Amino acid sequence: MSAPAPEVISLGCRLNIAESETIRALLAGRDTVVVNSCAVTNAAVKASRQAVRRARRDRPDAEIVVTGCAAQIDPAGFAAMAEVDRVIGNGEKLNPAAWASLEPVVVGDIMALRETAPHLAASFTGHARAFVEVQNGCDHRCTFCAIPFGRGPSRSVPAGAVVERIAGLVDAGHHEVVLTGVDLTSYGHDLPGAPTLGLLVERILRHVPALPRLRLSSLDSIEIDDRLFELVTSEARVMPHLHLSFQAGSDMILKRMKRRHSRAQSVDMVARLKAARPDIAIGADLIAGFPTEDETMFADTLALIDDADIVHGHIFPYSPRAGTPAARMPQVAPAAIKDRAERLRASAGRRRAAWLAGLTGSVQDVLVERPGTRGHAGNFAEVLLTDCAPLPVRAGGQVERPPDVPVEAGGLDDLSTVEAQLSASVARVESSPSTGLGRTVMEARTGQVVQVRITAATDTHLLGTIS
Repeated sequence: MSAPAPEVISLGCRLNIAESETIRALLAGRDTVVVNSCAVTNAAVKASRQAVRRARRDRPDAEIVVTGCAAQIDPAGFAAMAEVDRVIGNGEKLNPAAWASLEPVVVGDIMALRETAPHLAASFTGHARAFVEVQNGCDHRCTFCAIPFGRGPSRSVPAGAVVERIAGLVDAGHHEVVLTGVDLTSYGHDLPGAPTLGLLVERILRHVPALPRLRLSSLDSIEIDDRLFELVTSEARVMPHLHLSFQAGSDMILKRMKRRHSRAQSVDMVARLKAARPDIAIGADLIAGFPTEDETMFADTLALIDDADIVHGHIFPYSPRAGTPAARMPQVAPAAIKDRAERLRASAGRRRAAWLAGLTGSVQDVLVERPGTRGHAGNFAEVLLTDCAPLPVRAGGQVERPPDVPVEAGGLDDLSTVEAQLSASVARVESSPSTGLGRTVMEARTGQVVQVRITAATDTHLLGTIS
């Protein structure tokens, strides 16, 4: 009988995805389930606890370990769960010694960390794209955010190690790499010579010429300097898709959030980006119902979706995080928060639908993802390949979205969330006896970049055929 395979359940951001692959490699041969938790919202913490309980039901004899931001912030709370065997902190989770230890709680002072290191995983199981940590932690103190207490101070990976890591991933067959971090645009301030993110991107492109696609995770728009702006708008290998951490469209709310940009700066940055690279797609985080927000302030955020042409909108109802300044501010009524979040989602959905409709007839370079029937274009539009598997059709001939797939992902960074959720749904379509393309052919194409002619669009995704 083969040894039990370790399972790593990753919640939250792309940084967790990258770290999970290293954890998986460290635990080879162990009957262990690791929940790599998230603490970005109260709902994320709740989801982390639910994942622990589900893991115990599914693997009753396995060791259950919790790590990640929620475990770092509240180790005692997770250690007290009957389902949990061990808790390991964010500062320790990539250290083999922590996994060899027998201590039930291995959680150090995250604020004492001053270095971070590239990950050890040679590939990314189940993902067409690879995620590479180049930065960790955050020195800012937005009034709503608990993540600095889960990740510690900002620290960067030296450029040489990043380049070596990416070159290895390309050699292993990955055609797209995503640079990840907690506060990506703060990269380099702690390294000798204080290199910037733009310098890092420039070095990656120069020293890894075989890398076809480089994507950046969430950026603080106020920190996009001239060098990074030039690379994002002129380098074809840098994907035309930026996710910007806007959070609000009201100057008063931005000030109370302790953000470092104004509404006008957000709109101006998008205008400059689109003037220099018209096909660039803008994603953004927006929080509904931040403390003290009134209808006029909310209207400014609602209008930002159109004013900044946000086509990948990630909407979050505000939830107070214990210990943060915003939790002590006058709170908006829960019903109002829910209503505003729904209105933001509806507006973001309309903007996205119009953008997708405008891509009909174009040819897009698509990274094919499992099970070979779907993928994402460079602008991160989701594409279903209609010549690879049949799609359900409603009366009247309208193509349906595969079952159980939400309109939007539920995390700050949805690359991994969408990939996992859609794979499960499309796999059910692919496994149908009526599928017109063999599984071997589809798996052979997974991870490749193909040209796709877009033939139609729904409100949430594109349909196309491989050229």
